[in-house]
Amino acid sequence: MTIDWKRWREIVTASRKIVLVSHIRPDCDALGSELGMAALLRAFGKHVRIVNGQATPPNLQFIDPDNEILALGSDIEAGALADVELFMILDTSARAQLGPMGPVLAETQAKKIIVDHHESSDDLGAEEFRRTSAEATGILVMEAATALGIALTPEMARPLFAALATDTGWFRFPSVTDATYRAASALVAAGAVPHEIYAQLYEQESPGRVRLRGVVLSRIEVELGGRLAHTYILKEDYPTTGALPSDTEDLVNHALEIQGTEFAVIMIEQPTGGFKISFRSRCAVACNEVAAEFQGGGHRAAAGAFVKGPFETVQPLVLDHVRRSLQAAGLQPQK
Repeated sequence: MTIDWKRWREIVTASRKIVLVSHIRPDCDALGSELGMAALLRAFGKHVRIVNGQATPPNLQFIDPDNEILALGSDIEAGALADVELFMILDTSARAQLGPMGPVLAETQAKKIIVDHHESSDDLGAEEFRRTSAEATGILVMEAATALGIALTPEMARPLFAALATDTGWFRFPSVTDATYRAASALVAAGAVPHEIYAQLYEQESPGRVRLRGVVLSRIEVELGGRLAHTYILKEDYPTTGALPSDTEDLVNHALEIQGTEFAVIMIEQPTGGFKISFRSRCAVACNEVAAEFQGGGHRAAAGAFVKGPFETVQPLVLDHVRRSLQAAGLQPQK
């Protein structure tokens, strides 16, 4: 799938005031893509703001040292966006993932475009610039810089390297190609410092997150001869461990580290109720197809959804569907 960057440039050129938006529970690809895009658009002479439906998680605040990412309702009100000419939605095409920004985008008369690499999408009334083969939305931002004739700067390179590195599992996922390493090399040449970014991401653990990880590990159960591993977090685990809801990021990957595991699930109860479900796969079963059963989406190897209800209802509902999907793909229990 090829992106029409010429058309994208035409839209950007015709717009003076631009707001960048991404999904709630933002990760490094969302935040890094926004910051990288904001820097290159400003270099192109545009007035740019970043407004998300939720605040940046504390563990990822390092990516935004100047605090330019605003949260709707706390840092800025919807009325302040009335003069926006272009909304650019990055790293999501799902209405539910926009959170409080969803109604703003639904009601605006401004032009809307999407720059994304996810397969699943909703009709947001936006023109789409999507390539699902891209390892990260950060890669698409690099292509956008080329389309505008803007050279990468350290201000762009640092958040874009964080976006690329995290969405490829620090270059471990099957999506990684020789082109991925060339892109990473270009970002390092432009000023990204990998060891500093890694240290900020993975060597700044709070005691609460470490204790929460222990809870998650202690609850892991394996089924289907070890091919399925699942665990969960309840909202009372946060005060018990001293962790924050944002400390749940990437914990599902621990279930996938077990030898023989081909599909992993974590169910995370949200402070306001219901469960965020994260799926990970390294088999024929596509996570985004499993997530679609619950109106979620994402990638083949990683996807998510939100399911309302108490744990006693949500756990069997989700796991029964996962079991059926694995069994339909021929992943029967080992004898």
